[in-house]
Amino acid sequence: MSKSEETAKVEKKSAISIFFEEVSQSSLIVPILAIISGLLLGGLLVALSSEDVYTMWTVNPLQAISNGFKAAWESYVTLFTGSFGSPSKIIAAIQSGEGLEIRRAINPIFESLVKSIPYIFAGLAVSLGFRTGLFNIGVEGQIFMGGIFSVWVGYSFTGLPVYIHLPFAFMAGALGGALWGFIPGFLKSKTGGHEVINTIMMNYIAFRLTDWLLREPMKREGSTNPLSPIIEKSAELPRFLADPIRFHLGFFIALAVALLVYWFLFKTKWGFDLRTVGANPHAARYAGMNIVRSTIGAMSLSGALAGMAGANELLGLNHHLSQSFSPGYGFDAIALALLGRNHPLGVVLASLLFGTLRNGATRMQAAAGIPIDIISVMQALILAFIAAPAIIRTIFRLKEPKEAEIGVRVSGWGGS
Repeated sequence: MSKSEETAKVEKKSAISIFFEEVSQSSLIVPILAIISGLLLGGLLVALSSEDVYTMWTVNPLQAISNGFKAAWESYVTLFTGSFGSPSKIIAAIQSGEGLEIRRAINPIFESLVKSIPYIFAGLAVSLGFRTGLFNIGVEGQIFMGGIFSVWVGYSFTGLPVYIHLPFAFMAGALGGALWGFIPGFLKSKTGGHEVINTIMMNYIAFRLTDWLLREPMKREGSTNPLSPIIEKSAELPRFLADPIRFHLGFFIALAVALLVYWFLFKTKWGFDLRTVGANPHAARYAGMNIVRSTIGAMSLSGALAGMAGANELLGLNHHLSQSFSPGYGFDAIALALLGRNHPLGVVLASLLFGTLRNGATRMQAAAGIPIDIISVMQALILAFIAAPAIIRTIFRLKEPKEAEIGVRVSGWGGS
């Protein structure tokens, strides 16, 4: 093979190949084992918190242990059926031939995908900041600003066709998030104000701004609850199947955005500049790269991605603004970025995992009586193991990675 052919082959590498090249085999094992360890410890917590275990422990310890295993097994069975549906019910529904029963049986699968959509947007937002050496902890506030902008456009503009109104409302959400990311980016680059402090403060401003808007200018007429008017039908993200399935266009938009972020980061000069600034800002400045522009641009783009998460939730599901439409997607996104190694493909996979766990947790709480907070504990454990890989390497007796394989930058907040 000639040198030119080899060069062409390298340039045509896919996102998947680059992802697995960036993350060595030993580094891939750690996240996988972290997930498994988090699930196992979560099962242990379920067993230890079971009332049957406590009541039987002083009477028959072996029976208490058996009850603990049974409680953990039942919780994970309900978690699985809540995330993917019951195989027996799916088969029975297909055999019945009734459309409603089939949709009810397969609904958990689609609901897990729906739960994953805001995680994808938010995870991409955090990972883009990490790639530039910035810790955007203000994603939650940017999600709220994206929701405010998109809903306002959704109900204020009437008579527009869907092919104009829907993109307008969605991009308005991206604009709202970008504005909320621009401010701390500007302060960081011009005054040296730390982005962590600034984005935390911007979160609280966004929360209180939402409260005020829902009490005054954006409050739904005739409603006693703090809710905005319902958006126009032309601004709603279309759904593909009938009720109760809520699967909508936002999932494919999220995948397209993830692909766009990959292309931007790894196939464009600006993306290369951002990654260089994140890897070594001093060398980037010496090479003539514009640090100020990169910082402001990265925070604005990160905010835009977060704003899309807010727009997706309100245009695709809620169709109105409320005070707590986001259950903490922006904060969970930090874990997603770390679990996905700050790569768009990794973020998508991690988001699918978290969305599946979150959807199954609802069923687990209703059917098995297990608090939904157990899932949050599992996610926290997974994040802790990812952030401290030495724990996993010690438990499973893994070899230390070679120095060249260590991809986390220690001179700043993010990893690359």
